[in-house]
Amino acid sequence: MNRISLEQELKGNTYPGRGIVIGKTPDGTKAVSAYFIMGRSENSRNRVFVEDGEGIRTQAFDPAKLQDPSLIIYAPVRVLGNKTIVTNGDQTDTIYEGMDRQLTFEQSLRSREFEPDGPNYTPRISGIMHIENGKFNYAMSILKSNHGDPASCCRYTFAYENPLAGEGHFIHTYKSDGNPLPSFEGEPKPAGMMDEIDAFTKLLWESLNEENKVSLFVRYIEIASGRYETRIVNKNS
Repeated sequence: MNRISLEQELKGNTYPGRGIVIGKTPDGTKAVSAYFIMGRSENSRNRVFVEDGEGIRTQAFDPAKLQDPSLIIYAPVRVLGNKTIVTNGDQTDTIYEGMDRQLTFEQSLRSREFEPDGPNYTPRISGIMHIENGKFNYAMSILKSNHGDPASCCRYTFAYENPLAGEGHFIHTYKSDGNPLPSFEGEPKPAGMMDEIDAFTKLLWESLNEENKVSLFVRYIEIASGRYETRIVNKNS
């Protein structure tokens, strides 16, 4: 697959939903992760990202307007030793707890399926980054209904060992806007990365649909040392 331009990909899709990007900077020194959320309803838009230890969590911007918290309040990012977990739901905790018990990323997700939000049955998308002894690899997972049939769950895991400098992969929940929302199809899309965290954060945020975007998280981790920088952008601030 040819590398996509994240700018063009995002500007050409008014509603990719929630998205995860993982990759390596062009200079090869840093691991990159990004996670964004979007919303069409007042409940979905009433959110911000806040730091929580080494990770982040979502919380209501205006608690008085919070309706159903079940699928919108969760920890998208958690850190377990030299592993960084990034997901679009509370399966972050499932992966963290499973891997803490020596299960693999894939095994940890066996107990989960797509979200119970018919008729959309939103895919659960997840990523795991592993940095150890100056080496970096990552994997991504998609759990989705079989063409909208809630009786059938399709499970896909994609692993990237010694990823190429300057390349990442992008997955998101919805192929586009619609009713019901059509699920993402295919494998994660190869995408170009950037060396500078602020430039990459700006590119992603400004490329997301202005009406639907809610929050963005970006983290650059030094592969040699494990030190990291984080950026959080909230539309509600």
